[in-house]
Parts: sequence; C-alpha cells; structure tokens
Amino acid sequence: MADEHILIVEDEEKIASLLRDYLEKSGYRVSHLDRGDTVVSFVKRNEPDLMLLDIMLPGMDGMEVCRETRKFSSVPIIMITARVEEIDRLIGLELGADDYICKPFSPREVVARVKAVLRRARPAPEERTLSAGPIVLNEDTRGVTVHGQELSLTPSEFKLLKVLMSHPNRVFPRNDLVNMVQGYEFEGYDRTIDTHIKNLRKKIAALLPEREIISSVYGEGYKFIAE
Repeated sequence: MADEHILIVEDEEKIASLLRDYLEKSGYRVSHLDRGDTVVSFVKRNEPDLMLLDIMLPGMDGMEVCRETRKFSSVPIIMITARVEEIDRLIGLELGADDYICKPFSPREVVARVKAVLRRARPAPEERTLSAGPIVLNEDTRGVTVHGQELSLTPSEFKLLKVLMSHPNRVFPRNDLVNMVQGYEFEGYDRTIDTHIKNLRKKIAALLPEREIISSVYGEGYKFIAE
C-alpha cells in the first residue's frame, strides 16, 4: 500500500478534500484534479495506480474521460456518480471502469473499495502460467496472449479470466464470481459480472472468432470451455 498513487477527479471540493484525507490517512499518495479535460495528460505524465473518477465534471464528463484513458492505459478506475440509474453504472463498466460507487457514500467504504481494486490489480506473488489452446495467461506479468497476440484487459477482466481458466468447464454462479473478482459482497454486483463477461468475450472474439471460450449456463452462471 505504501506510496501507491491515487488520482481523485472530482469538482466538488468538499468531497475531494474528504476523500483525500481518508486516503492519505490510509497511507496513499493523493493527487486531485477538478476538470475532466486535464485527466488524460496527467495520467500519461504521472501513471497513477488508481483513479477515482466522478461522472459529472466540467470540461469533459467522466464517461468520456474513462473512454479516452482506456485507449492507452489499464489504470484501475472507480467511477463515482450521483446518478442512481443502473444503466449509467453499466455504461461506465462497459467503457472499462473496474468498479462504481454512488453518492452519498461513506469515505471508509471508498477506501475499502480502493484497497480491493488495487489488491486484485497487483500481480500474484508466485509466477504461474495458464494455457488453454491459443490463450496463455501469465499471472506474474499480468499478460494475456491469443495466438501470440497481446490481449489488453482491465484488472477486473484479467482476474475474471484467471478464475475461469483456473477451473475449465466448472460452472461459476455470478455471486461466486463477484466475491472472487470484486473482492467483496454487494447487492446488485452480479450484473457487473455480466458486463465484464460481455467485454471479455468481445475482446477474445476479436482475436479468436471461430470459438466460444466463455459459455453461459442458463440459470447457473458461466464457465470456461476447455478444448
């Protein structure tokens, strides 16, 4: 945790200050931006370890910031929103966000989410490679290749693929995947797994269009199909 760099992108000064205080007390180094159109250049220069990204921002909204950031970086992103509509949450995840949290929130909950997302973004301490046909996953380098071509995944997508590949043909209920991938239980988060699965399938299909790799089992969950 020591010296991990958190970027807060939030235009409400009181919220940003509160988050900064709690994160700094937890041992993180914190930067703050209050405009969306300053984020991309900051991330390119400073490479933070995680971004807390508000949706409603001047200059460029959080959805567009997330979309632009994902073009060049896999930095973990937690979206912060005052909108309670589920579609907004899922759109954020489809853009490549790793998690979301709704206002009003407890600062302690945000710190807990930050810790959980960073924990699953870190490479495993032991080196291990998983292979399934043309797909190779390396836990130490956090790299995934398909037919030798690199597959760019968010931390959540990487962890999800790792869990499924570690147990080929085993059916995982959504709630189990939430606990194993997100790192905590939270009502409604089984829907985020559907979104991550959708994104993961799309990325794999771009390099491996002839095969179904992750199968839906109606009423039960998902499984990785071994050859």
